[in-house]
Amino acid sequence: MEVIDVNTWKRKQHFEHFSSMADPYFGVTIPFDVTNAHKLSKALNVSFFGVYLHDCMKAINDVDALKLRVENDEIVKYDTIHASATLMRADNTFALSYIRYSTDINEFIHNIDAEKLRILNTNDFYPPENKLDCIHCSALPWVNFTGHKEAVSGNFDTVPKLAFSKTVESKDTLEMNVAIYANHALVDGYDVGMFAEKFQQYLNK
Repeated sequence: MEVIDVNTWKRKQHFEHFSSMADPYFGVTIPFDVTNAHKLSKALNVSFFGVYLHDCMKAINDVDALKLRVENDEIVKYDTIHASATLMRADNTFALSYIRYSTDINEFIHNIDAEKLRILNTNDFYPPENKLDCIHCSALPWVNFTGHKEAVSGNFDTVPKLAFSKTVESKDTLEMNVAIYANHALVDGYDVGMFAEKFQQYLNK
């Protein structure tokens, strides 16, 4: 983990401007072509969610701004960002997970499965690890949304939040909308654009 010196940071004025706002968050919803990712999930006989979330986490970890957090009144950049996804229980309630990221897709999917098993066998809402070195994300496979609003705490929340929509067939492709919600004190539109470009590149492989 690296501590950012705000006084020498190129975004010092941006940080001060947006962090003073009552609502410093911005969000966009972006369509992605998930055709190849869906085919890969079938070929590997693994969950589609696991495949596209792995591609998402690869892209998140490629963009420095999405690894920044405010913690103990300091701006820090984590070396690795993990996934805190909402996972469903049999009674249609959900709990929060902490899925350790790995560049190896099989290990990452194993980590998802382990968290699913933990959640199915406990009544805990929060995971044993509940840190800031993650993104918060949810899959909404019931709704093809084109806009999305995330819940945020009354604190200065700096964890990016993503939501994945229902997939829709369009000609010969499968498309999925993804909403990303970030704190403008740390993240700009350029950073979200870089994430989107990298995410689509990984999805295409």
